[in-house]
Amino acid sequence: MFEYHGWIRALESAADDDDDIHLVDARLRQIAEGIERRIREVDSPHLLDLRWMNGAVFIHFGGQPNHPDHQILDFFREVGERAPGSYGLLHVRDDEDPAHGNEVRVVRMVRGRVSEHPEPLLSPCIPVLEDPLPE
Repeated sequence: MFEYHGWIRALESAADDDDDIHLVDARLRQIAEGIERRIREVDSPHLLDLRWMNGAVFIHFGGQPNHPDHQILDFFREVGERAPGSYGLLHVRDDEDPAHGNEVRVVRMVRGRVSEHPEPLLSPCIPVLEDPLPE
């Protein structure tokens, strides 16, 4: 089982650029259009969408396919490359991962850069989230 849930706030840069709001908005719209094209290419049957909220761009992720979907992790990283001011979190549980099969991992994006970390609030999955199998 491969379970994932997350979000990204897509930003062109981490700078507070209010000098020419029309230029900033045009660049963000261009970035959002490219991300929307990639979402259609990924064609996930699970939650993967881009939404504008109060002038800001957010991408949402969620799914639980039977096996790891590396395309989702690759897409998460790609958003950071397209929009290097972006930040967000993606929680991943992959029970087929030999090194991390009993934990939830957090894929963190800060300023478009992605890193992976243990999620101590939801790990170890057994016994935190689920009971051990009876002997």
